[in-house]
Amino acid sequence: MNQEELYSIGDAAHRSGLSVSAVRFYAEAGIIEPTGTSEGGHRLYDIHAIARLELVRTLRELDTGLEEIRRLLQGGTTLHELLTTHLEVVERQEQVLRARQAVLRTLIEQGSTTAQADLMHRLVSMADDERERVVDGFWDEVGRGLDVPEGFVDRLRMMRPRLPQDPTAAQLQAWIELADLLCDQGFSAGVRDYLRDVYSPAPGRFIATDSVQDFIHTDGAEAGARLVALHQAGEPPHSRYSQEAVARFAEVSAALSGSRADAGYRARLAAAFEQAEIFMGQEDGPYQAEEARLARTHGRYLSLVAAINGNAPQEEDPIPYISWLVAALRVEGACV
Repeated sequence: MNQEELYSIGDAAHRSGLSVSAVRFYAEAGIIEPTGTSEGGHRLYDIHAIARLELVRTLRELDTGLEEIRRLLQGGTTLHELLTTHLEVVERQEQVLRARQAVLRTLIEQGSTTAQADLMHRLVSMADDERERVVDGFWDEVGRGLDVPEGFVDRLRMMRPRLPQDPTAAQLQAWIELADLLCDQGFSAGVRDYLRDVYSPAPGRFIATDSVQDFIHTDGAEAGARLVALHQAGEPPHSRYSQEAVARFAEVSAALSGSRADAGYRARLAAAFEQAEIFMGQEDGPYQAEEARLARTHGRYLSLVAAINGNAPQEEDPIPYISWLVAALRVEGACV
């Protein structure tokens, strides 16, 4: 394309990807005026004008307004500023579309009514402070009259959903389900009954104390996570790395009861885990029934919160891990 050559409106339209009527419209609107005219009065365009026409076409395909384009071409703004502003608009539109997608998918899956559709739309449109009030209201209801150690419900309350600024459709769907459950008195009653039955009597009451909960969420969690990682990596129970991790786990768990993490303590710990393995492995036993109950109540709350927060754990069978841990605890001659 010759820089000094002038092209007819038809050529300019063809080279810029616009229709002749669009090129004529932009000229009459004062957005891209022709470079000159022929002796017959027909519009002519040079390569710079055609390049601007191509830019206009691109911006219009991005739904950029004519006034914004006019300011850009007249030097009232830069292309970077214009594109940055437009990106923000597109991202907001994307969030709205994602929310609508989540609502529509949930409505289709549940066969919901018009009233439920209105509720779901309100749920995904909630402000952060409104979501916080819904969660607090749920835990206020769960904790009312619940006979568990002081502070236990407040600790559970800390595990709450944090919907990100740019949530995925899956996160929005999880929030819709959770918010619906949080407003369901039957669900809050189920969670309260589960927590009462598990943590009101001993030994659950002991587990709910601050000291044990601190252990579970700090040193115990760190030591346990190290063991799980080694097991998932295929590390043998007798390896040096496994034994170092088991020694640390025994040390922090023994400290909880003021015991010494010696060979006798490791043997007792192994026996306790072995009994747990047998108990958990019984088909249609009390453990399976309790797990099913947990999955319907507090466990469902936790799994939805994890999905919303983007850190849902991978489901795996705990029995092989317990077998590995028992074997690691019973390695002879291990350092303690």
